[in-house]
Amino acid sequence: MENPPEKELASVSITSQDESNQSNSSTQMSVEEKFKIVRSIGEECIQEEELLNLLTKKPQPICYDGFEPSGRMHIAQGVMKTINVNKLTSAGCKVKIWIADWFAQLNNKMGGDLNKIQTVGRYLIEIWKAAGMNLDGVEFLWSSEEINSRAHEYWPLVMDIARRNKLPRIMRCCQIMGRNEQDELTAAQIFYPCMQCADIFFLKADICQLGMDQRKVNVLAREYCDDIKRKNKPIILSHHMLPGLLQGQEKMSKSDSSSAVFMEDEEAEVNLKIKKAYCPPNVVDGNPCLEYVKYIVFPWFKEFKIERKEENGGEKIFTTYEELIADYAKGDVHPADLKPALSKALNRILQPVRDHFKNDENAKALLKRVKCLAGKMNVEERFRIVRSIGEECIQEEELLNLLTKNPHPICYDGFEPSGRMHIAQGVMKTINVNKLISAGCKVKSG
Repeated sequence: MENPPEKELASVSITSQDESNQSNSSTQMSVEEKFKIVRSIGEECIQEEELLNLLTKKPQPICYDGFEPSGRMHIAQGVMKTINVNKLTSAGCKVKIWIADWFAQLNNKMGGDLNKIQTVGRYLIEIWKAAGMNLDGVEFLWSSEEINSRAHEYWPLVMDIARRNKLPRIMRCCQIMGRNEQDELTAAQIFYPCMQCADIFFLKADICQLGMDQRKVNVLAREYCDDIKRKNKPIILSHHMLPGLLQGQEKMSKSDSSSAVFMEDEEAEVNLKIKKAYCPPNVVDGNPCLEYVKYIVFPWFKEFKIERKEENGGEKIFTTYEELIADYAKGDVHPADLKPALSKALNRILQPVRDHFKNDENAKALLKRVKCLAGKMNVEERFRIVRSIGEECIQEEELLNLLTKNPHPICYDGFEPSGRMHIAQGVMKTINVNKLISAGCKVKSG
């Protein structure tokens, strides 16, 4: 097994065998060393001075991270979260991972079926165990259980947050659910940001360690502190969001399997996805392959190895990302060099996860159930995917009715073969066709 960063995991048990080891190693660090490790996780930190002060005064601060169990796990959620959690625990932090099963139900994930959502949640925990997450100092908490057991604490807090905020302010937080302000939301979804804001205080979090897409609700929590005259505000440590692998994809999508590498993808699937990934020569900005190297490969291995024939430049090991992008921008490293090296590194990271789900009977059965559930997309999700393609739809009611009655509607697209293909016809059509297929449509072109 490849060693995960910061610590080699001896067991896949959730229960820590010796939490004192992690505590002892972290107490030997200076505050500056702890700050450097914790700060390295965030693309943004609000506020750095508060983080330094927290680490100075509190030897084991509480970090909050959460997720909706809503399908298969992509590599950012699997590997990047493992890297970040291992960094936090190495610096002495206690990490509370909030399994937001009730929130997934509110957001109508898995058709709003709580049993299915909880099955997915157990699967995600199993992946982190297999990937090498350092479970010393990590606590997994199910929102449904915790809220039910302490309802007298939770709901008054939610109500107070809701009472102190106007609807437009709450609507601006809809991004946290993968929605936008223009989407037609249920009343439950409008209530969602107030609940997520309450989670931060309910879990007594010192640090909110979530993605940049969750920034608005974390800022809402700090504003709530101002409103109630609370001095100690939660520190926001927002990590980078990996883009999709295809051109024009700002983020990965679980509904588009080609947009990301998933944690249980086979070696051949990883190789094919990286081979097809957008990776323009000499271009660093907006290059998803380079982002994978920066945020996954370098933190894991501390280096990036390119293997090629002597006549093509020979083998080279990069020890810093800056060195790699300098060579890439000059053309000394070509996409044909980068992609095979990236595929090989990702497969080395993922192999222990594959082995676990092949060799452990419980894990194997869990993955089978999750794949089955992920394939059963509800009508609302299919409608949202299909409707997102069109600038105009005549008529939306008919489209929703069609998707309700027909699991595999036929979509027609056509073109005249008349010369070279521009990028809209090439890339935009690819994106749209992939969306249609992911929603169960059959596409006919003529």
